[in-house]
This record gives sequence, structure tokens and C-alpha cells, in this order.
Amino acid sequence: MTTEQIEYLRSCRQRVGMDIVADILPFWLENGLDKENGGIFTCLDRDGTLMDTTKSVWFQGRWGYIASLAAIRLGSEECLDAAASAIDFIEAHCFDKDGHMYFAVTADGKPVQKRRYVFSECFAAIAMAEYSLAAEDPEYAEKAVALFKKIQWMLAEPGFLPPKFDFEARGHSITMMLINVANVLKQVSDDPVLDEQIDKSIRELKKYFMKPEFGSILEMVGPNGEFIDTLAGRVINPGHCMETGWFILDIAKSRGWDPDLVKMGTTIIDWAWKWGWDEEYGGMINFRDCKGFPPQDYSQDMKFWWPQCETILAGLYAYQATGDDKYLEMHKKAFDYAYRVFPDEQYGEWYGYLHRDGTVAQPAKGNLFKGPFHIPRMMLKAAALYDEILG
Repeated sequence: MTTEQIEYLRSCRQRVGMDIVADILPFWLENGLDKENGGIFTCLDRDGTLMDTTKSVWFQGRWGYIASLAAIRLGSEECLDAAASAIDFIEAHCFDKDGHMYFAVTADGKPVQKRRYVFSECFAAIAMAEYSLAAEDPEYAEKAVALFKKIQWMLAEPGFLPPKFDFEARGHSITMMLINVANVLKQVSDDPVLDEQIDKSIRELKKYFMKPEFGSILEMVGPNGEFIDTLAGRVINPGHCMETGWFILDIAKSRGWDPDLVKMGTTIIDWAWKWGWDEEYGGMINFRDCKGFPPQDYSQDMKFWWPQCETILAGLYAYQATGDDKYLEMHKKAFDYAYRVFPDEQYGEWYGYLHRDGTVAQPAKGNLFKGPFHIPRMMLKAAALYDEILG
């Protein structure tokens, strides 16, 4: 690395290290914690004012994971207590009688909404695993693995989860998510089911979802990887692709930088950059159509907070894996853009929803989908990567 590159990475390390402890975590600890019922609220206005007491079950798990990770990395007892509160709330209120978790509940845990997905379970599993490390409690490692096996059963059991469409299809989201969930659980368990799932998901990504003819991963394909030539079937989600790329590189790293996985992960990241980076305004856009038609989603060219975070991490992982300066430049562009337009200098935290030109579309800091996950995960993981790269 050049002196200039080293100094740049040091400045990034200083920025994320400062922001996680002085801005992001305090915003949620001060404004989001439900001190009466436990768990966390995420529907917060720009200044942290609570707008809706409905609780995202995703975020009970996501926050349980982040707070546990922060407790480990930063030695924060406050975060450890917050993680315990979220996990206690999950266990008390977020599972239906059939074992399938809710999507949203009331402040005191009454059911509001249940969806066909198993994302709530995935986030609960990583929360339990990370909390097991933070609290040095092996019982939660066992609970995390048991829940992971329940996730696998629900996905495999015919008729348990209602289909999204009236035709058979495969989805990219759950395929790639299971890689990361299994990898988090591997910190606390050597159950062979975890590596088996990682390898299975990687095989499925290669066989079904990676489409060299379009230079991208597609979000939905037929049961045997068939191209579905519809608006829904042509969707490219560059943020998801970046996330998939660094998930795979994280596995490659754990396996001594497996060269085949490095090639796979960096290929996916290269594809995502080509489709997603906005050369005119900067930032990663939401959706593209693999044939170049206008995407159906109304937010197609907006700049959301989370794809920027995933691109920051993907560029950094790819640089660590390859030493190729193009990935350091990718990281720099994503980092500089995100820090230019997303942080709220007046009230703290980051905006979530910007127009394509970087102006704020709506200023709330949270809802059922945005909360303390992608931003603090990026900061905590990037800090560790900077330290490893800088030595």
C-alpha cells in the first residue's frame, strides 16, 4: 500500500470507530429501548421521537445480534444488557404456536403480522449465537443451532410456508442469508449442519442464480435456475449482490482464502458494481432490470442506506482478499459517498431514504425495515478489517 492509501484507511478506521460509540449506538440506546416491556422500538422520527410502538421482530433479533457484537468488540455492559432484553422479548413473545415467528408485534408482544418468510428466525438465531459469545452462555449456542435446524425444516417441509407465487421459483435472499447465519453460528458450534448449509447455498448460487449472460445474480429464478422473463424475474438487486459477495469472501477467509471462493465472491462484487454504481450522482441504486427495461419497483433509482453499507464492506473484503487496488477504490467511492450524504449532522444516525441525487426523501431514522443493523454492522466489521489490513 502507498502512504496515501494507508492514511486513508486510518482515517476511515478513526471515523467508524468514533461514530459507532458516539453516534449510532447512543441514538438507539437512548431512543429505542423499551424499558417497560423489553426489546427495542425502531419506528423513530428524525430526532428519535417514537412514531409507532409496533415492534419489528426482525429487529429484535438484529438488535440482539448487534448489541451482542458491540458488547464483545467494545466491552459495553449496556449493550450486553440491551441484547439480553431483546432476546428475552423474542423468546417470550415472538414465536407463534407452530414455531414460526411473527413479523411484527405490539409493544407488549401481541401478534400484529405474520409473513411467509423465515427471516425473523434467521435474525433470532444470529442474536442467540452472538449473545452466547458475549455472555459466555453456552445454552444460547444450543438454542441458536436448534432454531437453525427449525429454519431448515420449515423451508423443506411441503406446505408449511405458503408460496409467494402460484408457480415454482427460487429466491436469492434466503439462499445467501443462510450462508451468513450458518457462519455466525459456527463461532459457537461445530455442528456439521452449518458447513453443510454453507456449501449447499454456495452450490445453489453458482448453479441457479449466477447468470454470466447478464453479468449478475438474479433475485428470482425457476426451480432449476430457469430465467423467468418477466419484470419480477429480471430484477437485479445490487445491494443484495454486494452482500452475497462479502458473505462468500468471509467464508473464503475462514477457509484460508480458498481461491475458488475468492474468485466467486469477487466476480459477484464486480457484477454488482457494474450494475449498481451511479456514475452520475454516486452511490448504489436499488434495482435494475437485467434486460435494461425500466424496473417495476417505484424506488428503483433511489439511494437506500443499506446497499451503501454492503458495498463499503464488499470493497474492503475484496481488497483484503486480493490486494487489488480497484477494490480499495471501490471501497473509497462507496465510503466517501455514504459519509457525504447519509449522516444527519443535527440529530445523529443516518437517513435511510434518499432520492437518486442524494437529497433526503424522508428523514425518519427507523421503521419496521430500517433500524440498528446494517450501519452498525458495517462499522463494527469494517473496524476489524481496517485493523487487520493495517496490521
